[in-house]
Amino acid sequence: MNSIPSSGYAVYFNENGYDALNELLEERHYSSIFVIVDTNTNEYCLSSFLTLLATESRIEIIEIESGEGFKSIESCLEIWSILTELGADRKSLVINLGGGVITDLGGFVASTFKRGIDFINVPTTLLGMVDASVGGKNGVDLGNLKNQVGTINNPEMVLIDSRFLETLPQHEMRSGLAEMLKHGLIADKSYWEKFLDLSQVDFADFDQLVYRSVEIKNHIVTQDMTENGIRKALNFGHTLGHAIESLFLETGRPILHGEAVAAGMILESFLSLKKGLLSASEYAGIKSTIKHVFDDLEFSENDVAEILELLIHDKKNEYGSVLFALLDGIGRVIVNQTVDNELIIAAFDDYKN
Repeated sequence: MNSIPSSGYAVYFNENGYDALNELLEERHYSSIFVIVDTNTNEYCLSSFLTLLATESRIEIIEIESGEGFKSIESCLEIWSILTELGADRKSLVINLGGGVITDLGGFVASTFKRGIDFINVPTTLLGMVDASVGGKNGVDLGNLKNQVGTINNPEMVLIDSRFLETLPQHEMRSGLAEMLKHGLIADKSYWEKFLDLSQVDFADFDQLVYRSVEIKNHIVTQDMTENGIRKALNFGHTLGHAIESLFLETGRPILHGEAVAAGMILESFLSLKKGLLSASEYAGIKSTIKHVFDDLEFSENDVAEILELLIHDKKNEYGSVLFALLDGIGRVIVNQTVDNELIIAAFDDYKN
């Protein structure tokens, strides 16, 4: 597959990606290379990745625990200290080998260490491949509040090796699928329709679906790197989705990002329906398709009240207003939409039915 050019870097795929990576390492002559992994990628991905590197630079491995709970300033402090102790300098390189937690956190660590050193993202989860590793957003959570501290800073390249997907359990694959569904809903109706009957999806050609998702996200972010306009379209399902994810983390019942976003997409599709942007048949199709893939989440009245409180902290808010990206039919989106709390509560009531 051809590479996808982005803003000052490119996304490479499979064998071509390793050729590009080794060419970059030869050109840059990095003083040292630090590969950030979590416990899962250390066990399942690191050894095969290292065998494909061709470099004379010193390589060090930095491992953190896996999970959203470790996407924190505390983890950054630990990694910054390790980089310092191991002699990292301005000519060092960070390679983030992992899912969205690793690419988000590792990109933030590299962007801020010594005012910024080069980094490369090598996503190993479906979610990381189609979402987190592309677009230059790096950051960490503040307690249970998602992505409150971070930067927008691009990697030197992204390498997507679909063989890493073979290491994933099914629930992790579903988590990434949520973002792929979102890409179809906001930008490509024909792409969305490929997922209407998952039994007909040709998973032998899954690389092409991943490629199309990366194309869609990249096309949006290259128009609006700093999220002042069209990039807000990517927030569809995430305004409520992030609040749901924070709630479940806070109450000791953590769920995957894609599971929260799946619920968020149903809820925000309902909001689109009630604001006259989406037809009843379109909404029914969205709800049915997503619920066929993802189990229902359970929300008590107190949960919904807490979610409304959490919305106040959403980083996408402006001038005290919670802003939504809503569907304007399937394949189109409209941003900066305000919604009152009564309609949000109605969306949760509908979700339960």
